[in-house]
Amino acid sequence: MGTVLSISPATKKVIDSDVSADATCKGDKSLKRPSMFVSLSWKKLVASSAKKSAKKVTPNPNPNPTCAQVAQRNHDNIRKSLQSEERKQRAPIPVPVPTVPTQNNNNNKPVPAALVQKQGSSPSVVSPRRIVIQASTGELLRCLGDFVCRRCYKLKELNSSEVILWFRNIDRTLLLQGWQDQGFITPANVVFVYLLCEATLEENASSPAELQGAFQTCLYLAYSYMGNEISYPLKPFMIEANKDVFWETSLGIIERLSGKMLQLNADPHFFTEVFQDLKSQRDCSEANLDR
Repeated sequence: MGTVLSISPATKKVIDSDVSADATCKGDKSLKRPSMFVSLSWKKLVASSAKKSAKKVTPNPNPNPTCAQVAQRNHDNIRKSLQSEERKQRAPIPVPVPTVPTQNNNNNKPVPAALVQKQGSSPSVVSPRRIVIQASTGELLRCLGDFVCRRCYKLKELNSSEVILWFRNIDRTLLLQGWQDQGFITPANVVFVYLLCEATLEENASSPAELQGAFQTCLYLAYSYMGNEISYPLKPFMIEANKDVFWETSLGIIERLSGKMLQLNADPHFFTEVFQDLKSQRDCSEANLDR
């Protein structure tokens, strides 16, 4: 007869319990392993954070010594500047007080100009009287010609019209040749020419040609200084009688009269004096010559 094997439920339960126990053991092992890794990673995290905190440098509570020195120096400089300003303000500033003599002969003490200006009788002391003089170009040319004739009185055949003709011929030649756009002969320029001639022309001129050479040398310097153009040619001004001494005479005039030439343009009072001197050279017996 055949044998029948039977498995009791208890045995099945035991097997099932063994299987479940193995599963639980495996499950416990699988659960326990991650916990170990978690604990290791936490320890590493704590250790790394401790190292980072140890590497941090604590700030220096003391301030930068260089900045402190700069601030101290700035403070010292400001204090010194304030002290110097206070000293300047305390020091008295000397102010010259203009004085004028009083009208009282008994008292010779000077009186300040401020007190004189307050009085009603002293405007003439403070502001000089203005002098107005008038003359045409033709009249000043005739005065210049009369002066040259009076200075070189040894040349009996010379007249003022001839001197004026020297001047006008040169001015006309420069206009026709295109060296200048407008005429040079004006009252101010005639006064300038008179200043040069008065200090240059001499009484001992031996001939009219020599006198003409010296006169035209003065004209060349007047054109060069007072003219509207940059440069002028030498040919209209230079003649054969004065060719050898032209530059020597020019340099002598510049050396002696440079200061007066500048003063004539800068000082109205000096110009007025020269203008009056030229006008006084006119010969009263002759009629006026209009331009």
